[in-house]
Amino acid sequence: MEISPWSLPFNLLFTSMLIVVVLAADPYSKALLSLKSQIIDGSNSLDDWKVPPGETPSGKVHACSWSGVKCNKNSTIVVGLNLCMKNLAGELLGNQLSVFTELVELNVSQNAFSGELPVEIFNLSKLTTLDISGNNFSGRFPNGITGLKKLVVLDALSNSFSGPLPVEVTELESLKVLNLAGSYFDGEIPSSYGSFKSLEYLHLAGNSLTGKIPPELGKLKTVTHMEIGYNFYEGSIPWQLSNMTELQYLDIAGANLSGSIPKQLCNLTKLESLFLFRNQFMGSIPWEFSQMVSLINLDLSDNLISGPIPESFGELKKLKLLSLMFNEMNGTVPDTIAELPSMETLFIWNNFFTGSLPENLGRHSRLRWLDVSNNSFIGSIPPGVCAGGKLFKLMLFSNNFTGNLSALSNCSSLVRIRVEDNSFSGEIPLNFSHLHGIRYIDLSGNTFTGGIPADISKALKLQYFSVSNNPELGGTIPWKTWSLPFLQNFSASFCNISGNLPPFRSCRSLVVVELQKNTISGSIPNSISNCQSLEIINLARNHLSDHIPKELASLPALGVVDLSHNDFSGSIPAEFGKSSSLVLLNVSFNDISGTIPSHKLLQSMGSSAYAGNPKLCGAPLQSCSTAIDGKKLRLILLISAGVVILIAATVSLLIRLQKGSKGQWKMNSFIGLPQFTANDVLRSFNATDSMEELPPFSGAFCKAVLPTGITVLVKKLEWEPKRVKIASEFITQLGNSRHMNLIRLLGFCYNNQLTYLLYDCLPNGNLAEKLRMQRDWGMKCRIIIGIAKGLCFLHHDCNPAIPHGDLKSSNVMFDDNFEPRLADFGFKHLIQLIKGTVPATSSTLGTGEFNDAIKDELYKDIYDFGELILEILTNGKVIKGGASIQSKPKDVVLREMYDENEAGSTNSLQEDEMKQVVDVALLCTKSRAVDRPSIEDALKLLSGLKANGK
Repeated sequence: MEISPWSLPFNLLFTSMLIVVVLAADPYSKALLSLKSQIIDGSNSLDDWKVPPGETPSGKVHACSWSGVKCNKNSTIVVGLNLCMKNLAGELLGNQLSVFTELVELNVSQNAFSGELPVEIFNLSKLTTLDISGNNFSGRFPNGITGLKKLVVLDALSNSFSGPLPVEVTELESLKVLNLAGSYFDGEIPSSYGSFKSLEYLHLAGNSLTGKIPPELGKLKTVTHMEIGYNFYEGSIPWQLSNMTELQYLDIAGANLSGSIPKQLCNLTKLESLFLFRNQFMGSIPWEFSQMVSLINLDLSDNLISGPIPESFGELKKLKLLSLMFNEMNGTVPDTIAELPSMETLFIWNNFFTGSLPENLGRHSRLRWLDVSNNSFIGSIPPGVCAGGKLFKLMLFSNNFTGNLSALSNCSSLVRIRVEDNSFSGEIPLNFSHLHGIRYIDLSGNTFTGGIPADISKALKLQYFSVSNNPELGGTIPWKTWSLPFLQNFSASFCNISGNLPPFRSCRSLVVVELQKNTISGSIPNSISNCQSLEIINLARNHLSDHIPKELASLPALGVVDLSHNDFSGSIPAEFGKSSSLVLLNVSFNDISGTIPSHKLLQSMGSSAYAGNPKLCGAPLQSCSTAIDGKKLRLILLISAGVVILIAATVSLLIRLQKGSKGQWKMNSFIGLPQFTANDVLRSFNATDSMEELPPFSGAFCKAVLPTGITVLVKKLEWEPKRVKIASEFITQLGNSRHMNLIRLLGFCYNNQLTYLLYDCLPNGNLAEKLRMQRDWGMKCRIIIGIAKGLCFLHHDCNPAIPHGDLKSSNVMFDDNFEPRLADFGFKHLIQLIKGTVPATSSTLGTGEFNDAIKDELYKDIYDFGELILEILTNGKVIKGGASIQSKPKDVVLREMYDENEAGSTNSLQEDEMKQVVDVALLCTKSRAVDRPSIEDALKLLSGLKANGK
């Protein structure tokens, strides 16, 4: 059959005309198709929004069959529009909304809509639910919402609104839910917010609100849930909030509040959850709080609260969570706490509590998590602590506990046990065959005896085990220890352990083995070749013998090997020299013979790594020569000894004459340096021409090669004798601050007038040198997240917090894997300590002045981090751009970043992630310090980036 050349265009024309006719009779579908054409549908979620060709008008709405559209029973009127989580973006113009006069529900939440909220929404007079949460609507919240007389729910959580909170919402008499959290609203909470007639839920947290909390909020007699924290108020909690008699949930955490906690809050007898953590409350906890008999969760942590735990808390029979950590509380834990039948979580760590824990703690409740670490408790573990059968985390470390661990012998629910740094004694009674879920055990720094339990191999989920520094432990290493499938860290140094090393049969997860300072004998099993993940092995100061297995030397990830002070014989395996990961090898003081393999890596370790092996020769030791007979050897040794003594005496005299009153040089090494003397370090400096010219306090580095052959970066500082103690304490804190995104401080060599700080020498330069290199988005994410993680460790995991003080691109170094590491952290504060420009209270943070200074530096770190993000995103074109970015509209900033990073519509994921990063940069560079997030919160905001898991 022949087809007319005019038939196809005619059919298309006819179809188009038919659709126009259909839409003319169906304004709802027409309006929705118009809406679809104006927004970005990245996932084709609205693909079914179309009018099928060939259908004729029927009086019904075509859109009633489309996803997200809800109609009345006759399918003639659209009454609901739910576009939640459809990956939609762009601006909502609002010009299509006039048709939807009967709309009751509008939900566009969890998308990426931006721009201003269209005021046309407020003409939908029958609307009862408006949910725009989880978008990026910006600008001031528009006027006109009083047109929504029937509105019950207004949810605008997590947008970018700015300016004052909308006052008009108080005129909505039917409103029950008001959620304006997670934007940039500023100014004070209007006092008229106390005039809502029907409100039940009020959420204003996570904005930039300031001023005092209005006492008028106490008039909200119908509110059951109120969250107004994570803002920047001043003053204290108004006692009038105690008049909110229906309140069940109150959260004013992280809100910069001060003063005392009003005792009148005890009138909130229906309150179930009270969260006031991370403020600056002082004084004691009102004993009247015991009248809040409905209380389930009470968190007053991270404040300045003092005094004891009220005895009256025994009346809170429904209490499940009691968190008082990070305060200045003292006294003993009342016995009444142990009688609470619902108690699940008790956090009281980092206070000044004393005495014993209540005898019945855990016996009358289903206790799940107990953390009392970093106090001054004494006595033994309560015998019924596991009686409820639910305890999974037990933290008792850094106290003065005594007695044994018998209370834990059959505590099968435990996942984590930390009792290090106490005075526990007796045998380790843990029944590993019953500890099915145990992952982490630290028993170090006690006086346990009786050896490591033989059934440790039955703890099949164990990842970390440490019993180090239990000098009377004794026993042997159980035979199947290395076969634990998830074991990563095994530390049992200085424990008087004897016997042989068990075979390394199935040690695929093992990363760290620390067994130094024991009496272990025998050889290293060749089966150590199975430990392909091993990075650190320290067997120093034992009685091990036989040869060093080449299987050990061939492990691909091995970085630190210390076999010193043993009885090893034979030669050094040449495989060590071929390692790409080895940083430290120490085989000193053994009976090793032959020639040191002629690999540059092994020769770079320095002579101290091979000292005490009289049969060993070759660089960096003396060159190997022909055999010398006994008489000549003795003569040479006598002459050599005399020369050494003469030289030593001469050098000692010269040092005394030259240094005068500078005092004796001392060496303090951290993990990663072998145990050599200060003189070893100073000799290595003599070969460094630029060391004496290195200006003190400059922050400049100089390279030096230590006796082991390790190249280090050195900083030189001058100090006065009276500053040595306080400064060296802080340096020790810096040296013990270890994180994969911090450069390692390896040690420091010092006397009364000078100190040299020794840092890792990283091979791949710093960020400043590489900023103009074009990097893919994944690498930029990895750098930004690495910097954030390092800074987060300093701010939140170090106690006290350590401000970086000078965060900039030249202080971001790269290791072998191009992982970013922060350099110079804490250096600014160290200089201030040495110069005496801060109070000398660094060990206790005891003065408000010091705390304020530290707080200011932490805020500055956040600002510098925001500027560093901009440098990375612009490939170094924008430096110190914090002020300029705040003065530009956000969409302009985003477009500039998209253009710089070649992000287009074809890569919506990259655009979304870039927007996320720019949001963080904007937050961090807020002009007012108190408006900036903590680095912990900033890192959470970056948690969705694809590079985060690396």
